[in-house]
Amino acid sequence: MHYYIWTLGCQMNTADSQRLASELERLGHRATLDPDAADIMVVNTCVVRQSAEDKAYGRLEAMRQLKEKQPSRIIGVMGCLVGVRDPLHLRQKLPYVDVFMAPSEPGPMVQFLQERGYEAEWVAEEADRRRQRDALQDGDIILPVHEQGQLVSAHVPVVYGCSHACTFCIIPFRRGVERSRSVGEIVAHVRSLARQGVKEVTLLGQIVDRYGKDIPDGPDLADLLRVVHSVAEEEGVLRVRFLTSHPNWMSEKILRTVAELPRLMPQIEVPIQAGDDEVLARMRRGYTADQYRRLVEKIRAIIPNVAIHTDVIVGFPGETHEQFLKTYAILEELRLDKVHLARYSPRPNTVSERRMVDDVSEDEKKARHEMLEALQAEILAQSNRRHLGQVVEVLVEDQQKGKWRGRTPQNKLVFFEAEGDWRGQLVQVEITWTGPWSMQARLPQTERHDTPLLSIS
Repeated sequence: MHYYIWTLGCQMNTADSQRLASELERLGHRATLDPDAADIMVVNTCVVRQSAEDKAYGRLEAMRQLKEKQPSRIIGVMGCLVGVRDPLHLRQKLPYVDVFMAPSEPGPMVQFLQERGYEAEWVAEEADRRRQRDALQDGDIILPVHEQGQLVSAHVPVVYGCSHACTFCIIPFRRGVERSRSVGEIVAHVRSLARQGVKEVTLLGQIVDRYGKDIPDGPDLADLLRVVHSVAEEEGVLRVRFLTSHPNWMSEKILRTVAELPRLMPQIEVPIQAGDDEVLARMRRGYTADQYRRLVEKIRAIIPNVAIHTDVIVGFPGETHEQFLKTYAILEELRLDKVHLARYSPRPNTVSERRMVDDVSEDEKKARHEMLEALQAEILAQSNRRHLGQVVEVLVEDQQKGKWRGRTPQNKLVFFEAEGDWRGQLVQVEITWTGPWSMQARLPQTERHDTPLLSIS
């Protein structure tokens, strides 16, 4: 049988889809890139914004129509639309769905398939694939055949759920309380990916710098980073990243660990969400704009050539134009390397939805979003222009429209042309053109590298 997984939302959902795919591969099913050819169709859903939830229902409706034509098709729904509680309301609303899976929980689909005898037989022509499967331990990730040796960068969840409960966030209600994975489980995950060709891993958590906080006397994120860095050296993983962090738990210990270990990339993702203290308090973020400003100063002082990414929500309930301008001002001042922008969307059961009035119009939210987008384009265009003529290091991920695509240690996107297969290689390229969102380069030499080089200045 063939399966197709359609993934919406964050990197955690991407990792969850990979885990589900691994379980389906373990049963002997094959991935297809054509949803019309799939016997098993899954939507891994996101409900952080209403638009994402609407997309999920739209795709499910398309799957319903396919199932009407071929009733033997199996439909599954996974992720935050399902949540961690029994989705009785969804079972009633979507009677054509066969399997509902909570975030990060592929078990119900596995059980459904096994109970109905849909566990595929391994045939002779799949001997190589069988040997690959048998070389891995129980619980290890098995990549689909088309991704083995092709997937350069992958995500590894290290802490599930969230217990912080910002007033706008639905994640604690849908993904449950904070739960750290064991170091051993994480190491096994990284090793299994490395042995299938992955060269970069990103450790994930809703608040990743709270890793280990739920384990008495357990390791913290800095301890975990040292272990993963050692595994990366052993297994040939060239780069390690982590996200998303919270300002309240971004410790000096974490920052000095990143500065010390060469395979930990100089990229820190730490959301500010707003630049006004009253708005931050209503969001229940737990810090002020000035505290965030001082954190940025500390990060830049400890980690040379660091890139700092952030998140911003515009149009939060009660946000005045003057308060929004404070967000604009702090972004203009700090000149961060990437800003993920979102317009506020009330989500069910959150504090902001139950106790606050969504009083900023959609037109005003859009206007504020566009102002910050324009500001960030200007900041990035100026920042990237500094690299013109420089030689930088990129990890090559794939090829697009005849050009190789890679990323610098700071996660800046670079395209270059070159003969041969450069996928998964660390390459030095000379920047020949810069824009706000990407850069173009050429290959000044053909030497390849097995270990990371110094970061760009």
